[in-house]
Amino acid sequence: MDNNFNEVKANKLIFTHKIIYTFFAVCLLIILFYNLTSAPSFNRGVANRQGTTIHIMPNESLSTITYDLEAKKVVKFAFVLKVFVTIFKSPRGVPVGDYLFKDNLPAWRVAWMLARGQHNVNPIKITLKEGMTNEEMATLLASKLSSFRRDLFLSDIRSKQGYLFPDTYFFFPLTTSPEIVETLSNNFKRHLDKLQNDISNSNHTLSDIIIMASIIQKEAKGESDAPLISGILWKRISENMSLQVDASKDTYTNLGLPPEPISNPGIIAIEAAIHPIDSPYLYYLHDKNGDIHFAKTYEEHKQNIYKYLK
Repeated sequence: MDNNFNEVKANKLIFTHKIIYTFFAVCLLIILFYNLTSAPSFNRGVANRQGTTIHIMPNESLSTITYDLEAKKVVKFAFVLKVFVTIFKSPRGVPVGDYLFKDNLPAWRVAWMLARGQHNVNPIKITLKEGMTNEEMATLLASKLSSFRRDLFLSDIRSKQGYLFPDTYFFFPLTTSPEIVETLSNNFKRHLDKLQNDISNSNHTLSDIIIMASIIQKEAKGESDAPLISGILWKRISENMSLQVDASKDTYTNLGLPPEPISNPGIIAIEAAIHPIDSPYLYYLHDKNGDIHFAKTYEEHKQNIYKYLK
């Protein structure tokens, strides 16, 4: 009887010890988890801070991102953040762009923001209009993006004027110049891919088409007159006449197209350069209201000048 009582008492004592050990083990795990995932003590309790903003570039490795956030005291341990991001992230990886992390965020919350593309920063809407030059694009971008490097943008695209597609874009404030150039160039390529067959059948090189389109962009008033103007300009070249367009003064003294595009044309001007409309005209002008007037001969053209521009 006593033996049974002692055995029950011993089992209860062992069970009690197990509960106590388990309790302390769980507490230690909770403390360890909190210590690993909590915000750095550098951030905790600090008032009036604006948080930390980083910019993630295309193809930037997860290790680089997490170590950067550790260095900037957003998280305590890069390896912990990397584990959480790996668990949370989609197959596409961490979306590029700016991220603003408020202070005192736990590592798992930072990881969730990265994995799900929760930037906490609004991209800036920028419209690059058809016919803008590289210089004009750089000026506009510099006025909108505080960290934009005009010098890097222009040096990167010196030989690419005409090949940066004018469009409405959304850029984060810290987007780099090379990223912007790549975005504009890729947009140009996407639009041109749809026109490859037409370009091949046009009897003109892509370079000549883009140069012509850059002139048409400056000369035409819209979709209605662009193909007609294209037909007139291509005809003048075929008849060995100077183009004499106001958009490029060199065309008054030199035959043929300018050596490079004079602007960045939009899709209407590019399509007009590929698909000119044939007509009996060799001259045109726009009056003060923007209406176009054509002429078959130089005498008719002079009459139009006197009639509509004097």
